[in-house]
Order: sequence, then structure tokens, then C-alpha cells
Amino acid sequence: MALAGVRVIELAGLAPAPFCGMILADFGAKVIRVDRTKVAMSVDTQARGKQSVAINLKTSEGVALLKKLCVRSDVVLEPYRTGVMEKLGLGPQELMKENPRLIYARLTGYGQSGAYASAAGHDINYLAISGSLLSRLGRSGEKPYAPLNLVADFAGGGLTCALGIVLALLERTKSGRGQVIDASMVEGAAYVGSFVWKSRSIGMWDRSRGENMLDSGAPFYDTYQTSDGKYMAVGAIEPQFYRELLKGLELDAGQLPSQMSFSDWPELRRLFTERFASKTQAEWSKIFDGTDACVTPVLSFEQVSSHPHNRERASFIKDSRGDESPRPAPVLSLTPAEPCLAPDPVIGEHTVQVLEEYGFTSAEIDQMQAAGVVECNAVKAKL
Repeated sequence: MALAGVRVIELAGLAPAPFCGMILADFGAKVIRVDRTKVAMSVDTQARGKQSVAINLKTSEGVALLKKLCVRSDVVLEPYRTGVMEKLGLGPQELMKENPRLIYARLTGYGQSGAYASAAGHDINYLAISGSLLSRLGRSGEKPYAPLNLVADFAGGGLTCALGIVLALLERTKSGRGQVIDASMVEGAAYVGSFVWKSRSIGMWDRSRGENMLDSGAPFYDTYQTSDGKYMAVGAIEPQFYRELLKGLELDAGQLPSQMSFSDWPELRRLFTERFASKTQAEWSKIFDGTDACVTPVLSFEQVSSHPHNRERASFIKDSRGDESPRPAPVLSLTPAEPCLAPDPVIGEHTVQVLEEYGFTSAEIDQMQAAGVVECNAVKAKL
């Protein structure tokens, strides 16, 4: 796979950093998640393909051990607030002195500098101060709403950080040097929203929230409930697609106001709502499949893998327990991802195996276990 041979130390965290680590693991990197000891279970639901080592970082021996793992690896991925790793003596300056090729990725909400650098926050907070994004999300007359925690945590955070790591790995092939990646979810979310920022000049966002073409204002870019309580998504922006939409709905364009007549959008929405409510989702799918009306069913988790398009592309995979999730994207023709289908690791499952791979002897590992520096749950994992 594309990242085969790359060793990553991922400090256990929540949501964005685990997603970043999973991306790297899906495409071939050896990702070792460093967990705390004496923790009942991991909250990392994105641990596919990772190994787990449990280290007690409250001991000087544990810190020294983690340092050895870091300086013998290619990438360190840490999700802590600014200054935490420095207090442990594991900051980038310290580690990169011993390994100048190390890529040190720091994934935080607000970044490594600035007034909010050490402040707590979540996706909704990062999205809020990313500029125009959260302020633009929501229907007309309603308050702004966050689209789950997808934009800042995962798109602006985990995915952008993974891109930074791959870019740094590429650059290292030329210079032989590692570098520090300062991945801020605020800036990542804003960057993901570049289209919104840069299309203001062409009049796409002149109207209030929820009254523009792509923010639920336009009746031809929205979702509609069907007679069986399901939904269809409509994205018929261009005139030729809009004509196909009207044809499928059996509406006469000559009897309707102009598509871009803002004042008539409420009436068009009423008509579309009535029409879509007259048939089931399956019936509308049959009508619009094979057309360019840009109308598709809103699929549930239970429906998605059986949809003909997704089934043909094998877009969703099942692990050894039968749990379903999306296949890694994008698809590479020469070195495609081969996601691990084994169950996610329990905390400390690979402690002995990983330490042996890093050159520690059985006696040294046994001594660390006895002293409470590391924890091993390999036997429990096999039951």
C-alpha cells in the first residue's frame, strides 16, 4: 500500500486524531496507538488497523519509553492542548534533536498559538469562529446549526492533518528532514469552506442564511418527504437539470414561475412538497434513476450498502464481526487501501509485540510490566 513502511505513534485521543490515524493505517502505515494504563475500554471507534500499546505516562520510565518509540518512528500524532507534550519532555524540539527526520503532527482545535491556543472546545466552537461557516448553516428564520461534528473535527481536523502528514512525508524524500505540522481545526474548517469565502464576490451568498441557492433557500436544492416517510434529495441547479426535475414531477414549466424568481420560491417549494408526498421513495427513485434531474434517495445506514451503485462499487465493507462502515477513499489504481477487517484492538493488546519490534527484550518488557510502566492485555484479547 501507499504508506507501507511508515511508522506512526498516535497518542490516544477523541474523534479527529483517531480518524487521522485510521486514514494512515488504511493506506498501509503501521499505526501504534499509545493508550493510558488502567483504562477499562477505549473510546476510539476509528481504530481499524491500529495496534495498542498501554504506557503509564505518570511515571518517568513511561515517558522515557514513549520517547524511545517516538524517536524511532516516522510520525508522531498528538491531540493534546498546547504545552502538554513539552511538560513531559516530549515536545517536537526535544524529539527532533534525536530524530531530525521525524514528522510531528499536532492536531488541536485552535492551533499552537493565538489567544485561544490553550482553551477547551469542540467542533461547534471551532466552526463558530472559522468565519462564515456556522453563521451560514441553518434554515431561514432559524438559528445556526452544526452539521453533526463533521466539518471541523473530521474534514478540517483529521483529514486535513492526514494531508499534512502525507505532504511532509513527500517533502522528506527530497530534504531528508522532518517538520512540525500545526493542524488547527478552526483553520482547517475555514479552508474546507474556501468555496463559501471565495464565491461571495459572485453573489452566491447575498441573501440571509437559508435564503440562498445552496443553503436550503432554493426549492430545487433541498430534500422532500415521500409518502412512506422517507426523503428524496434534489439538486437540480442548472436549467437542463431543472427541466428534467419538472418532467419527472409531471409539472408544466409553462405554468410555473421562473426557476430563479426568488419571490416565487415559496410557491415552488409548496408544489414540490405536494408532489413528492404523493409517491414512495422507491417510486420516485424508479422515476428519476437514469435521468439527469439530480434527484436521489436519502439513504439510511440500513439502505446504503444495498443501493445498486454502492453495491457495484463495493463502497461499504464489513469487518469480521459483521459491522459495516465505508471503504477507504479515494481508490488508488496501483496501491489501493486494504483496510484491516479484524476487530479494533483492546487497550494494551499489542504492548509486548510492539516493544519487541522496537528492540526491547522479554526481560525488559517483563520488568516494565511488573513496575506498572506498561500494561498488556494480549491474553484477554484472545478470549
